[in-house]
Amino acid sequence: MRLCFLVEEHYRHDGMPIEVIRQLTSWGHQVDVLRPGGSLLRMTDAVRAGSHDAWVLKTVSGGPGLTLLEAAASTGMTTVNDARSIRGVRDKALAAAIGRSRGLPLPPTYAAARPELLAEIPASEYPLVVKPADGSSGRAVYLVSSPDRLAAMVPELAREGMLIAQPYVTNSGIDVKVYCVGGELYATERRSPLHPDRSVPERRVPLSAEVASIVAQVGAVYGLDLYGVDVLLGPDGPVVVDVNDFPSFRQVPDAAARVARAVLGLARTGSASAAATPPPTCRSEHPDVVDASSLTPGPHPVQVPAMAQIPAAAGESR
Repeated sequence: MRLCFLVEEHYRHDGMPIEVIRQLTSWGHQVDVLRPGGSLLRMTDAVRAGSHDAWVLKTVSGGPGLTLLEAAASTGMTTVNDARSIRGVRDKALAAAIGRSRGLPLPPTYAAARPELLAEIPASEYPLVVKPADGSSGRAVYLVSSPDRLAAMVPELAREGMLIAQPYVTNSGIDVKVYCVGGELYATERRSPLHPDRSVPERRVPLSAEVASIVAQVGAVYGLDLYGVDVLLGPDGPVVVDVNDFPSFRQVPDAAARVARAVLGLARTGSASAAATPPPTCRSEHPDVVDASSLTPGPHPVQVPAMAQIPAAAGESR
């Protein structure tokens, strides 16, 4: 197969997706890498119908890569994930509206084009979590304790463009990050960026049926195949606080190979969000890995059998 990866300068030396690219290349696939943030692009020539079996995006939320991915999708090429689905989660204000309307447990969300407009939020909603609507990698996430504190932060927040604000969900200071890759869910825990004083080693953890069901529903609601979900375990149950379309997959065993197999599967079959029938089921023997297809009705992330997509020999058909 011939694949095109759009890699932002921020991720130029990052293990994800560099290790995935190396894995695909070692299996005999051709991988072209475009750096939309560091190259002059002749857009009328950059995307040619039929030039690649699939395009894969690994860029920061506000970067130019998504425009190029959407251009590839407009010519009928397969993208991983679906370009419209990526747009739906990279705009956090839009993602909140979509998720709440579809029954996902997201906190109430305010959006403002200018930080001074956030002053209209009632004092009863504090403390607030304020962050850029196009933020990623934990950039510019603030825990704001009071209206006075918000007023003092206006000059700093003014640099961040569109903002969202959500009432803080009381929690232990630990974020649960769940990754979906190849139709399986892997749970990890790590220190919350809002609690830098908390010492929490990042590690794999068991995944409860309740959280697994919510994460599988996230994939169905937003139409994602490869994704990560940040979940807080609040006093009223799990709350979804962020969705990432191509996360780091840290702590996922053999992550590069698993993601590479999933990319190949999607390149062959297209996005599961557009599939007319449910894909086949992939079972897992690991107690902290959940088969997403068993959790919610309707469309599911693509199911790739654990070893089926690994090329057995250099001469395999591409």
